[in-house]
Amino acid sequence: MRPQFALPLCAALVATIGMPASSDTYQDVKIAAGKSLFDAECRLCHADNADDASYGPPLENVLYRGAGTFEDYDYSIALEASGIVWTPAALRAWMEDNAGFMPGTKMRHVGIKDRTVQDFILSYLAAISPQDNTAASD
Repeated sequence: MRPQFALPLCAALVATIGMPASSDTYQDVKIAAGKSLFDAECRLCHADNADDASYGPPLENVLYRGAGTFEDYDYSIALEASGIVWTPAALRAWMEDNAGFMPGTKMRHVGIKDRTVQDFILSYLAAISPQDNTAASD
C-alpha cells in the first residue's frame, strides 16, 4: 500500500471503532475507508455528489452508468464513443491505468494499482450509487 493511503485508511478505521458490531460493520468500515481514499485520490477532480462543483464529472451513481454520459460534461471523443459501462471491473481497470484502458482520454492521474485500495474505493462508489443503472447497461 502506498504511504499516502496509510493516514486516510487509519482515520477511517479509527472512525468506525465506536460503531456497534453488526453484520454490516465490515461493509461500513470498507465504505468509510473508501471515502477517505476517494477524498485523497479522486476528490481533487471528482465530486461525490452531483450538486457539488468539480473539474471532472461527479461520481455519484457512476456504477453501471454508461461512460461519457453524464449530462453537460465535455468528455473526450474516445470516452464518449467507447460504449463502456462503468461496471466494478471497468472502474477497477480505469483506476489502475486509465490511459491504457482508454487511449485518448482527457483524464490524467497516477494509477491506483493496489487492489485493496481499489476495493475500498469501489465500496464507497457503490454506496454513493443508489440509482439502479443496470437496465441501462443491458
